[in-house]
Amino acid sequence: MPIAQKIALAKKPRQPTKLGPQTLKIMHKNNNYFEIIVGTFVLFCAIFFFSFSFKSAKINSEKGYEIIAKFDNIDGISNGSDVKISGVKVGTVSEQFLDEKTFRATLKILINNNVKIPLDSSAKIASEGLLGSKYLAINIGGDEEFIAAGGEILFTQSSVNFEDLLGKFIFSNEQKNDKK
Repeated sequence: MPIAQKIALAKKPRQPTKLGPQTLKIMHKNNNYFEIIVGTFVLFCAIFFFSFSFKSAKINSEKGYEIIAKFDNIDGISNGSDVKISGVKVGTVSEQFLDEKTFRATLKILINNNVKIPLDSSAKIASEGLLGSKYLAINIGGDEEFIAAGGEILFTQSSVNFEDLLGKFIFSNEQKNDKK
C-alpha cells in the first residue's frame, strides 16, 4: 500500500461503533454499581473523620463541680487545660480571669463528680516535660473535710518561667567567673 493511501486512511474520520440497547443497559448497570461502591466508601470515610475529630476535641459530657484557685502567674494555662492528681486527669480548666481586687489570675476548675479534694490540698502549674504543655497539678492534703462546689484551693504555686530561670543561671555563672 502506497504511503499516500495510508495517510488518506489515517485522516478519514472513523465511524463510532453502534452499541445495541442490551450493551448500553449492561454498561449503565455497571456504572451504577461503581457509583454505589464509591458513595459507600466516601460515606464511611466521612463517618470515620467525624468520629475521630469528636474524640480529638476531648468533648466530655460528664459534669462536675467548679472550684477556683488564685495564682500570681498562669503562663501556659488556658481554657481546656488538664487538671491532674498524681498524673491522672480529674478535670479541666473552664475559665480564667483576673481578680479585680487582688490582681491575681484566677482559674475556674471543673472537677469530676467522683473526685473529692481535701481542704488543705495545694495546686501548682506544672509542665509535662522541659518543653511540654502545662497543666494544673493538685497535691492532695490530709484533711478530712473536702472543698465544696464554688470553694477555693488556698495553697497555690505559680508557673515557673523558664526564660527567667535560664537568665538567672547564665548571669550567676558570669558573676562566679568574674570573682575568680
